[in-house]
Amino acid sequence: MEVDPIRDLGKIAEMKEALKSGDGRDELLFVMGINTALRIGDLLSLRVGDVLDEEGRISEIISLKERKTGKTKRLPLNAAVKKALSGYLAKRRGCGFSEPLFLSRKGGALSRFQAWRIFKMAGEAIGLCGIGTHSLRKTFGYQVYKKTAGNLGLVQKLMNHSTSRVTLRYIGIDREMMDSVYLDLNL
Repeated sequence: MEVDPIRDLGKIAEMKEALKSGDGRDELLFVMGINTALRIGDLLSLRVGDVLDEEGRISEIISLKERKTGKTKRLPLNAAVKKALSGYLAKRRGCGFSEPLFLSRKGGALSRFQAWRIFKMAGEAIGLCGIGTHSLRKTFGYQVYKKTAGNLGLVQKLMNHSTSRVTLRYIGIDREMMDSVYLDLNL
């Protein structure tokens, strides 16, 4: 199933709110996903020690090897991610560095299916269809594109895409959207 980026900042805020229950895991997964562009498999493979330094403080920068590309990715953690991590880890006191960051309710690592279901249900609760785990990565790409006034090269580099055409399709910039720019300009 094809999923969409979340284009509306208000809907992103609603989604965060819809995911704010329990221990903060679901909200953290969402916040971390839309702020890092990590693929869901890479997010779910994170361990507690990947986000903490030797003293047990939240790291400024994390580094991981992407499963799909095999490339090492260096990611500075922004304030939103640090805040969500802080809240979540405070509720998981005493967890070991080698434990999965995202635990299922039964104690093992959260699965891709469980993560998909969490986002699908939260999306439906706020009136968004076509939302899944890959929406996080697509939302990051779309929002960076928009924030940088269409700097496609930057988005392509951040997403590790091989061509700009792939990036445009990926973030949901299609022919219809481009045509509407021409039709709406009327200078």
